[in-house]
Amino acid sequence: MAGGGRRRGRTAAFQALYEADTSRHTSPEALERIVARERLSPETAGFAQDLIQGVLAQQDEIDKMIARTATAWPVEQLSAVDRNILRLAIREMLGDNGSPVAVAINEAVELAKRFGSDTSAKFVNGVLGSIQRERDDTVTDKPAGGRRRAGGNGL
Repeated sequence: MAGGGRRRGRTAAFQALYEADTSRHTSPEALERIVARERLSPETAGFAQDLIQGVLAQQDEIDKMIARTATAWPVEQLSAVDRNILRLAIREMLGDNGSPVAVAINEAVELAKRFGSDTSAKFVNGVLGSIQRERDDTVTDKPAGGRRRAGGNGL
């Protein structure tokens, strides 16, 4: 799938998560409507669906990461836009979908610029940057033998 397809998939996933967070709709229902309206390819729709399923499966863990990093704001008090962009990006950072972490962060910042407030992009970038540094520090910690720990996502 070309980069544009992934970007469209991320946008659709974000919109579906946002809709579910602010209404009585479910994200799969919302995604179905978005896919039809935007005429997304099956591959792009599948990417969006995988992202949503990952967010839903790991939402408690993801929200704890947000709370640990964005200590000034309880997760439920964040704007729905910022909260769902962060959830989506963190899921992508945790997952193994072939996207480098830097791409997930950049795409989240672009979503924040497009859909968020004037301060959303900076906030999203700061939270995700902190999570990335935490992740990198955990992955590169060296145990007593001087060898790097292998495997895991570091979170």
